[in-house]
Amino acid sequence: MQIDMKQPILDKNDTLAAELRKRFAENHVFVLDLLASPGSGKTSTILATIDALRDEFNIAVIEGDIASSVDAEKIKAQGTSAVQINTGGACHLESAMVKRAVDVLDLERLDLIIIENVGNLVCPTDFDLGENAKVMILSVPEGDDKPLKYPGVFQVAQAVVLNKVDTMPVFDFNREAFEASVRQLNPQAPIFPIAATKGDGVEAWANWLAERIRAV
Repeated sequence: MQIDMKQPILDKNDTLAAELRKRFAENHVFVLDLLASPGSGKTSTILATIDALRDEFNIAVIEGDIASSVDAEKIKAQGTSAVQINTGGACHLESAMVKRAVDVLDLERLDLIIIENVGNLVCPTDFDLGENAKVMILSVPEGDDKPLKYPGVFQVAQAVVLNKVDTMPVFDFNREAFEASVRQLNPQAPIFPIAATKGDGVEAWANWLAERIRAV
């Protein structure tokens, strides 16, 4: 006899995620779930995105980490509201964790919530957080073969951000092979090459996101 423990956990998570999604919609808040591995530049991408959008939209960030509040402090230092979630070892965020963070935010004043999920390319793909979109960030140093090794995260992403493209001459990264792999897995997802710390390419990515925020 085999007992499936995963499905009841997902069912409970999805029920609460649906409640969150309704709550976000009622307040016209767009919620972005950022997925990536550690070191991909999630926080630097968030900071660059905030800089590009802050004149038009009110933004808050929910930071998910196994431990520490380093990233949340970086966000707060730039004048943006940030709530830290420490999972205590869990490799992903769940809707119950996000609800606790959302409860301390003033949704009526927000247009965009960016959720920085725990650095992981596997677990977060299965968990609905009530978001409008999941977006995958990959950095050039991680290698062009990641879509082949972790297809699930690329399949669920509504867009893919290729970060640290300024380092491409240093690394053996086959951009054509990477883009072909992504398009095979997810033909609809646009790919945005950026160098977050330098601002290169951020405008195109921010414009894509802004269109979706306005539509909520």
